[in-house]
Amino acid sequence: MSKNMILERLEGVKKRFDEVGEELNKPETMSDMKRYIRLNKEYKELEQVVKAYDEYRELLSNIQTAKEMLAEEKDEEIREMAKQELEEWLAQKEPQEEKIKLLLVPADPQDQKNAVVEIRAGTGGDEASIFAGDLFRMYSKFAESKGWKIEVNRFTEGTVGGYKEIVFTIKGDGVYGIMKYESGVHRVQRVPQTETQGRVHTSAATVAVLPEAEEFDVEVRPEDIRKDTYCSSGPGGQSVNTTYSAIRLTHIPTGIVVTCQDEKSQLKNLEKAMSELRTRLYNLEYQKYLDEIASKRRTMVSTGDRSAKIRTYNYPQGRVTDHRINLTLYNLQSILNGEIQELIDKLQMAENAERLKESEI
Repeated sequence: MSKNMILERLEGVKKRFDEVGEELNKPETMSDMKRYIRLNKEYKELEQVVKAYDEYRELLSNIQTAKEMLAEEKDEEIREMAKQELEEWLAQKEPQEEKIKLLLVPADPQDQKNAVVEIRAGTGGDEASIFAGDLFRMYSKFAESKGWKIEVNRFTEGTVGGYKEIVFTIKGDGVYGIMKYESGVHRVQRVPQTETQGRVHTSAATVAVLPEAEEFDVEVRPEDIRKDTYCSSGPGGQSVNTTYSAIRLTHIPTGIVVTCQDEKSQLKNLEKAMSELRTRLYNLEYQKYLDEIASKRRTMVSTGDRSAKIRTYNYPQGRVTDHRINLTLYNLQSILNGEIQELIDKLQMAENAERLKESEI
């Protein structure tokens, strides 16, 4: 994209930014909460592009000023200063333009949402459940390092530890945009705790990461839901196990069933279950968007294909391999302790490269 084309696109964004700002201040917008939330979200997304636009215009102005000084100034000392400044400004120009190109590519509109994560033990029996527990601990540590909050919706413990299934919500800024890269089949190669011969076994767990639907994203009609209450099971004390605090919601048109028994309060469990139900209904449509991306991209870095083997954790060699980008790191223990940012950074770089190719910018 030429300099003029970049400015043209940025000026279009600035115009839309101003229009959205005016719309947000209108009384009729403030009285329509759904519209107000949508416009406010758009305003925040455009704001970072407008900031880059202001910085880029200032950079171009500095380059022009330095060039004029070189052309007109006779004093050698001043000319030398102008030359040094021009070199500095020109060195910043290309990286700034690359940043702008990426900002101008339409982002996944779901990236700023919270994420609902579901980990299920796959092949491998008890060892798969233990591995599912390891993955939950890894994500918990990572969330803690990012200042995010985790809320467990429900879980089924494995017979010798870990989880057969665990569903939890991660709340924070831009969680889904980061966590979406974790969707898929995670494979572990290690000697199981139950193995007496010391042989390495391969087990797997499936991770599904969904953008959490907000209340205004999807309409759920009360008449379409069947609500059942029952006694919670598992740890939590006598009150959890003897009161009808657990909730099961069945969405009759789709057959989707969600349960929540994590809280002692039936009201809190209902709130969590409704949030998960909205998310699952929302994701029926969102999956069509992901499938469309998958048909275009070669590496399918973040298409949410839950059947694809995305990563192997090999204990004997102390390595983690991400198969989507052919990346191998030899810091298995650190990664299992939540240090997955390097993996995510590399995946984001691969996806950004794909997005730029698609955009024809």
